[in-house]
Amino acid sequence: MAPLLESPTVRVVDQGTGETIDVTKTEDIAFWEWATVELLRHSSIRVEELTEPTHLSMRQCQRPNGEVIALLVVAPSNSDRERVIPMSTELFHAVALIVRRQTPGGKPIPLVSRYDPHEKTWSEPMPFLLQRKIGTIRGLMAAGTVLKMLRRTCEKIAESNDAFAGMTFTPHDFRRLFATDIINGGLPVHIGAALLGHMNLQTTQGYVAVFAEDIVASYQQFLNHRRTLRPQGEYGDVTAEEWAEFEDHFDKRKVKLGNCARPYGTPCHHEHACLSELTQLTAWWAGPQPSCRK
Repeated sequence: MAPLLESPTVRVVDQGTGETIDVTKTEDIAFWEWATVELLRHSSIRVEELTEPTHLSMRQCQRPNGEVIALLVVAPSNSDRERVIPMSTELFHAVALIVRRQTPGGKPIPLVSRYDPHEKTWSEPMPFLLQRKIGTIRGLMAAGTVLKMLRRTCEKIAESNDAFAGMTFTPHDFRRLFATDIINGGLPVHIGAALLGHMNLQTTQGYVAVFAEDIVASYQQFLNHRRTLRPQGEYGDVTAEEWAEFEDHFDKRKVKLGNCARPYGTPCHHEHACLSELTQLTAWWAGPQPSCRK
């Protein structure tokens, strides 16, 4: 998308309806709706952190093998701890387009001040990435603007997809999607917690949506791996006698509501109480039953 912030305002007239459309404003809204969604879903940052990154937040790290990795430094928020997020290709692409948009003609990113609604203070002028020029005023995008963008995006999609009718997304929903994607993709939960800025692993686990097929697949993978570590002779075919003994075990251990919870192949610690109670119950049910009295 070519930057239009420093270009003259372009307006066109719809010949069918006679409506005048501000193309510059429409393009600007479309770009920032796309950019905010890309930043939220690929970085997992909170909405209060979304407007804080500056041009100085982009760093790079060179690994021992010579590979250079782009990093996004997130300012302290809930945990009051700075954290670093390795940028994926998609995240780097979105940030690069934002920087390109803010630097038309090779100019440096303008310096603007950010108002912190929690601290009730203004920051020093800095090259914030999510700044916009509306008319003659340049300012930083607010968290409420992000919410309006997400709602407007859902309404626009609902025009062609009924599944989005009445649906709303919040910036925090993208953190849950990010957490679910990385943890179910095999990333260790403590690494995911560091990326999300969580101090407690249980907080990260609460973000992750676990589906039935994921549970079955993961448990089956665990069983298959465990079988590879055992001697092959332990997994021979079950004989008819072994299966009959196994079924007989469960028939004999049932008492009242179910069982005495003893593992298969072990003696009953009730000293035949299971069989005694089962016999008494059978005799009681077979005998005459007392009549009900009001």
